[in-house]
Amino acid sequence: MSETTFMGVEREKIDWKPTIDYSKCDYCMECVKFCPHKVFEVNENEEIKLIVRNPSNCVVFCRACSKTCGPDAISFPDKNATTQRIKEIRKEESID
Repeated sequence: MSETTFMGVEREKIDWKPTIDYSKCDYCMECVKFCPHKVFEVNENEEIKLIVRNPSNCVVFCRACSKTCGPDAISFPDKNATTQRIKEIRKEESID
């Protein structure tokens, strides 16, 4: 992960990560190939072959991996709700 904060807020406090809808996923692994931040992990010998292993590595507000997903199996939290939560955290922690 390249950043530990986003807009002054610790990255760990920001709920921004991909969610995989396994009923849609065809395990093409395009998301794994595309994401340079190692958010995903492939588990060859497991029933679930693709997982979000490093959610905090996901760049806040990036949704590029979902655009590489043909079957639309990757989704993200609501951007406006996430923005609002970041603002709340900044206020709670008195971050200017």
